[in-house]
Amino acid sequence: MAETFDILFKGGTAVNHTGEAAVDIGVRDGRVRAIGEIDASRADQTVDARGLHILPGVIDTQVHFREPGMEHKEDLETGSRAAVLGGVTAVFEMPNTSPPTTSEEALAAKVAAGTNRMHCDFAFFVGATRENAADLAELERLPGAAGVKIFAGSSTGDLLVEDDETLTQVFSTIRRRCSIHSELESRLRERLPIRRVGDPTSHYEWRDEVAALESTQRLLRLAQATGARIHILHVSTGAEMELLSHHKDVATVEVTPQHLTLVGPEDYERLGTKIQQNPPIRDLAHQDLLWWGLQQGVVDILGSDHAPHTLAEKAATYPATPSGMPGVQTLVPIMLDHVNAGRLTLARFVDLTSAGAQRLFGTTCKGRIAVGYDADFTVVDLKAERVIEDSWVASKAGWTPFAGRKVQGWPIGTVIRGHLAMWEGELGVARGQAVRFDEGFPQGGTH
Repeated sequence: MAETFDILFKGGTAVNHTGEAAVDIGVRDGRVRAIGEIDASRADQTVDARGLHILPGVIDTQVHFREPGMEHKEDLETGSRAAVLGGVTAVFEMPNTSPPTTSEEALAAKVAAGTNRMHCDFAFFVGATRENAADLAELERLPGAAGVKIFAGSSTGDLLVEDDETLTQVFSTIRRRCSIHSELESRLRERLPIRRVGDPTSHYEWRDEVAALESTQRLLRLAQATGARIHILHVSTGAEMELLSHHKDVATVEVTPQHLTLVGPEDYERLGTKIQQNPPIRDLAHQDLLWWGLQQGVVDILGSDHAPHTLAEKAATYPATPSGMPGVQTLVPIMLDHVNAGRLTLARFVDLTSAGAQRLFGTTCKGRIAVGYDADFTVVDLKAERVIEDSWVASKAGWTPFAGRKVQGWPIGTVIRGHLAMWEGELGVARGQAVRFDEGFPQGGTH
């Protein structure tokens, strides 16, 4: 008897391990069960995907959804709603909440809060501190843990780890890849007087290239000494990108769509404190080298660093304004626009947004379109032209730095374990589950 399917995606151009081809994809029990030419009569439901590209589900490995403690900015439900409206099937959420995610209890509470309430699948980073450094080997193995996150430079929250002793202890304790915000805190403190009241362009003068470069140099040295694997988040400087190209045995590299797209000082003059983030948006010379790193394969992954704040908070006078901007919903359209402009191929986009997460973090059954894998798809129309507007943004922030920007390439559907989490702008039922991981770690989530 011929195999039957719960849902069939018919005639879309799938991008997978064989390249690009118009195929049918049959899904049963949340997993891909067949790829090829499949009769629609064998499926309970058929989705016409002709003219669309079916990509492996986009995984955004750096978001801040602010729950618990800062729900006026965002919560797990609203942040994940923004994710699936933007074509993102899974997120890794950061620990700088209130209280921070630094204990087994805090992690378990987040997993419970996200299960069947978040619209996308999820994992949560555990924040490293001086107090929990000895426990991280156990914490990073817990269900729903994406790994360990270190704030080597201060940002939103109270998770700063800046001394070599604690960094060495963390690196020596953990087994998984450690994700790090890399800025040298001592230099940031010394340069505080550089900030000019009412002038957000002084933000990137204060948090300069040297603060980022010297921090990354130190982290590479400590990682080499301890045998740790590190992941440098939101790389913003050309010097770091060149340095990291010589240390791929130790370090992996993330860039963000905003560092690849926005540029100082022009966009500071246009956006004011909306562009303020850590590390800062820099000038074109730095951006050119970020693109060089992406095109040469130095960059491993794209993350949005979705870090929402309200318009009222951003309307204060710099430097009494918070750093960060929404981004999970705009990652796919902004980067597809770069694909259409010829700055990267669609295959490279897939490598950065799905295969990269599998390669770096060891996701189980995610990151590819292949039989036996979760039926996680980001379905896009590469020809569709849209103007990004604040009114489209589902984040509680209600704004985007890309408002008014015309793009080509748009998310049409977000499919998570065979479920239509979003189709043509309409949300499905929230069914988020914890992402599972390889490398012998316990598996969270259900199927």
